[in-house]
Order: sequence, then structure tokens, then C-alpha cells
Amino acid sequence: MSNVRVLAGTRKGAFVLTSDGKRKKWDVSGPHFAGWEISHVKGSPADPNRLYASQSSGWFGQQIQRSNDGGKTWEPVGNKFVYDGVPGTHQWYDGTPHPWEFKRVWHLEPSLTDPDTAYAGVEDAAIFRTTDGGQTWEELAGLRGHGSGPRWQPGAGGMCLHTILLDPANAGRMYIAISAAGAFRTDDCGQTWRPINQGLRSQYIPDPNAEVGHCVHRIAMHRSRPNVLFMQKHWDVMRSDDGGESWREVSGNLPTDFGFPIDVHAHEPETIYVVPIKSDSEHFPPEGKLRVYRSRTGGNEWEPLTRGLPQSDCYVNVLRDAMAVDSLDECGVYFGTTGGQVYASADAGDSWAPIVRDLPAVLSVEVQTLP
Repeated sequence: MSNVRVLAGTRKGAFVLTSDGKRKKWDVSGPHFAGWEISHVKGSPADPNRLYASQSSGWFGQQIQRSNDGGKTWEPVGNKFVYDGVPGTHQWYDGTPHPWEFKRVWHLEPSLTDPDTAYAGVEDAAIFRTTDGGQTWEELAGLRGHGSGPRWQPGAGGMCLHTILLDPANAGRMYIAISAAGAFRTDDCGQTWRPINQGLRSQYIPDPNAEVGHCVHRIAMHRSRPNVLFMQKHWDVMRSDDGGESWREVSGNLPTDFGFPIDVHAHEPETIYVVPIKSDSEHFPPEGKLRVYRSRTGGNEWEPLTRGLPQSDCYVNVLRDAMAVDSLDECGVYFGTTGGQVYASADAGDSWAPIVRDLPAVLSVEVQTLP
């Protein structure tokens, strides 16, 4: 029977939660890097023992940590990021009308095939790649050099590149999302990029066909259908069936179409999950009821999943990187809250139970299915 490893990044450290395939009893390891903000922890699909973590502090800056034994031990690897071919510190100003500043690594995305290759999405919006296990990072400068760059604006959480999706069927294709610029795609391994925001509508943008300026919160896809994308936007849940060339709204009967995470069932490409949040000014569940919503039809028709979740006086938030699924036969779904809870469902969302209740605010949740 396969085992499951849940990786949680929090405001004050990283936690590694492990269980067998029944997913009823969990061992908790951590906090690793206690006191440090861990924006994201993710494992390599090519090597279950290789993990990467983004560790940052207002006092000591940004550091990438790497584990080669599944999170038992860690080592700091390169904090040297190279931009425009020039090694440097964590700041840059390139002389354009829009001054760019390196603030933190928001998201790490290891390669599907090589444990030493990984991508990092940073604030201000840029993407980096390592091919030596995190020792050095080179910017894919074609993104930040895209002609629309001066028109990008920060969202409430900063101008962060927070989503990186690698196409398993096309090694040259990658999708990214930036708050608040929108979604972009490369088809040549990151050399050139173009916006893919046709069909998005955003408040305060007078031009309905605006190329950029949309606050995308998260994008998800199923490995078997990389041309089908699902998006949780600042407002609206969206779907694309053509690799992002066009989008249509699938919010349907959701109680609110504002939220942060979105994910896809491991074995059912038309089953998607979101966590509605009341509004962009009130970041908590509507009516104080924590509900995951599931659509088995690829959107429009949604059902609330509440069994085991608090249905009164609950005012937590679920952030964009804080939901994940495992790949066991009965797909497991996981999410973490700003209240420090990590919830797990071993039956595709029908019922939920907390793995832990009192962690620091959870920033990210990732899952590995282990042999």
C-alpha cells in the first residue's frame, strides 16, 4: 500500500506529515526552520526524496533549502539568483519605467523528469530556473522583458509569480500566473512568453480586451489533459479548453466566485475543487461556514462539501497554494488554513478530518504519493 507525505509551509516553519494509504493516522515532523516564513515546499516528481523549500525572513532575506531524504534533514543551497546574465543580490533595478525588486520566492516547481532542475516564481514577478539542484538560479528573462511588463501592477499580496504549471506532454510548454498581470504561456522552454488572458473580465480595467492587468489567483490542470486549464480569478472561476487561448466563466451556482485555490481530482479530469471566500475585503468563508465546493462537470454545477468541516463561527482563509490532491486510487484532497489547520479527505472530498489543528498560519500544502 502506498504512503502519503503532506508538505506544509507556514508562517513559522515547515511541517512534514506522513501516513499510510488509509490516511487516518498521521505522524507530524517539524517545525523545520522554526520561526522562518516558508512560502512553499514541494517535492520532485522524479525523486520522492528530493524536496525544495522557500525560506525567507525580513531580517535575513531569501534562502532555498533542499532535502535529499524526504525532509528528515535539510541543507541550504544557493541564494544566488542570476538575472540578465549578471550574478547579484536579491535586488535589481533595470532602468525601465517600472522598477523591479527581488523580494521573495513564492512558488517552487520541480521538473517532472530531473530532480536537479526546478523553477522559482518570485516577487516582483519573474521566473528562475536551476539545473544544479538549487545551487544557482538563472532568470528566464524573456518573461520580464515582455513588452507588457511596465503595465503589470501588484495585487494586494504583491506582484508575485505564484503559479507554474509544466506541460507533461510538451517539454517546451509552461504556464505561469502573476498577480495582478494575468496568465502567460511559453512554448519554447521559457525563451519567449505571451499573455493568455482572452475572455477574462476584471473590475477597474476599462478595456474588456486588455492584454494584461488581470488578478489571477491560481491555475490548475490535469496531467492527462494539459490543454484544459481551470482558473480561480480574483472574481470568477474560469475554464480554458485550448491551452489558455480563450477563457469562459464556470462559476455557476457557487455562493461567491471569489477565492484563492483551485485543484483537479487525480483521476477525474472534469472534477475540480475550490474554496469560496466571502469577498476581496472579507477574507473568510461566507456565513462563517468552511465549505469546499466540488464540480464533477468541469464547472457551472457545484456541490458543497461540509462533512467534518466547521459550519459555524469559522473565519479562516485558504490561500492560493494551500490545496493539493494525492494520486491514490481513492483520491485524497488536502488543504490548509490561516488558522493553522490542515484538513484531509480520503474520499475525494465527501468527508474531512483535521491532520493537525494548531500550526502557524498555513501558506502552502503539497502532497506526494510514495511507494
